[in-house]
Amino acid sequence: MSDSMRGGRRKFLAATSAAAMAGGLAAGYGTFAAMAGRFLYPATTGATTWQFVSEVATFADGASISFRTPAGEKVAIARQGTSGTADDFVALSSTCPHLGCQVHFEPQNDRFFCPCHNGAFDTSGKATEGPPAEAGQSLLRFPLEVREGLLYIAVPVDRVTKPEKPGVVSRGERPAGPGHGPCLDSPFPGEPA
Repeated sequence: MSDSMRGGRRKFLAATSAAAMAGGLAAGYGTFAAMAGRFLYPATTGATTWQFVSEVATFADGASISFRTPAGEKVAIARQGTSGTADDFVALSSTCPHLGCQVHFEPQNDRFFCPCHNGAFDTSGKATEGPPAEAGQSLLRFPLEVREGLLYIAVPVDRVTKPEKPGVVSRGERPAGPGHGPCLDSPFPGEPA
């Protein structure tokens, strides 16, 4: 075999190897991008349901409770007034957008506080101190409603297949407990859809 044939074969093998490596990298990065996109931007229907939280009379002014939605999100619900309406309450995600630490309500400071890096949020969910404020991050706010002395929260029902604990509602089940209406898909508890 001549040297020119060997040189041509080497060039061909080098070009073929480079093309195969580039194709493999593109396929790998494409698969990674698709998986990351599904994780970061999951397909949701936007369906929500109203869930019972507490009797208004037993929820003290300045108190807060932790609530877990059917989709698994943690929510901090705090009471800041005594009129007996939904305006007395605020419900914010209790997962800090900075590093995922748990945020809790500080009634003496009228704020939600993240102890990991001294992040603080006002009662609308806007970051006011620490790394979340520097990054312009906020906590997700959940709608609340008071009806017949009972506090309800509107929560997403996406990605829920079965209840983790008794009393946690999943798609297709009927809620149990005080104040739950007969229809999960109704615009408000106790009202027909």
